[in-house]
Amino acid sequence: MTRGTEIANKVAAFVRETVAPYERDPRCSAHGPSDELVHELRGLARTAGVLTPHILADGSHLTHRETAQVLRAAGLSPLGPLAVNVMAPDEGNMYLLGKAASPEQKARFLDPLVSGEARSAFFMTEPATDGGAGSDPSMMLTTAVQDGNHWVVNGRKAFITGADGARVGIVMAKAEEGATMFLVDLPDPAIRIERVLDTIDSSMPGGHAVVQITDLRVPADQMLGNPGEGFKLAQIRLAPARLTHCMRWLGSCQRAHEIATDYANRRHAFGKPLIDHEGVGFMLAENLIDLKQAELMIDWCADVLDTGALGTVESSMAKVAVSEALMRIADRCVQVMGGTGVTGDTIVEQVFREVRAFRIYDGPTEVHKWSLAKKVKRDWRDSQRPQES
Repeated sequence: MTRGTEIANKVAAFVRETVAPYERDPRCSAHGPSDELVHELRGLARTAGVLTPHILADGSHLTHRETAQVLRAAGLSPLGPLAVNVMAPDEGNMYLLGKAASPEQKARFLDPLVSGEARSAFFMTEPATDGGAGSDPSMMLTTAVQDGNHWVVNGRKAFITGADGARVGIVMAKAEEGATMFLVDLPDPAIRIERVLDTIDSSMPGGHAVVQITDLRVPADQMLGNPGEGFKLAQIRLAPARLTHCMRWLGSCQRAHEIATDYANRRHAFGKPLIDHEGVGFMLAENLIDLKQAELMIDWCADVLDTGALGTVESSMAKVAVSEALMRIADRCVQVMGGTGVTGDTIVEQVFREVRAFRIYDGPTEVHKWSLAKKVKRDWRDSQRPQES
């Protein structure tokens, strides 16, 4: 048994046996599970030896392929990634800090995340009403101006997952040198949550906030990397993060498929089990195909990342293929279960909502296709150039 499989099996057992019973806990709200519930679940994970399982005791990470196994197991419940501390945005922020932070920054900002004692937020997206950065980060309006040994940041951010209750913030702003990232302690009076948006998903603590940043003073030694490196650092974070989203939601859709399959075998109509009706049985068969294709796409992209390549093209391809496949799976599960599928009696309804949001988060399908189309054009142009003899 490989290291990844062994850890994944342990995580899967913990999520199925210990975490799943909490899915109807009243501390799960429209804006995500409460911090009290997260703290309780992480305590259980710590006792079970599965807290932050993708980062080893020596600080090294599992390979991306091994991480895929573990995060898929964590995703078997919407609460699983939170319980074992592999949920977005924390998982992606831990990865970025592990790659780019100084030793002093890691001790101050990364260690509390790895231990599961703190949550984090990534401040990049800006309100569309302001004309700020969304899918096009070059439109960033938030500014950073140097003032002696500090930087002063001003602007507004939107869809900031987990800002309410986070202790660690990564803020991107536009300096004279270009986009730049800063590490900040939260809460900070200069960062004010205007409102937490009402969205269709509900799995992330703190929800998604609109935030006003007014004269935030950040010491120069809390800059991540160098001035103007913000976009480069964002790609270090976002390429793997797109894939880890796929990993987690693949696990959730696997569980939804299990629930729908159980329902179709137990529920009878017109003289036989639902699964014996082709209309139902074929939907579940199509789920199997999409589940396997999503798994293979994730593993392929993980292998590319494990070679040390940045993998932006591959992660875009995986994000499109997997998110669209998972949407089909979740939709079929709801359809198989009929009225029960649109109730909160099972997690199928929530998985459907979460995956619908996932098709937009970390880049909508259409933006990734547009990026891939530009690559197709570049490759064609390169193929037309005369070859050197």
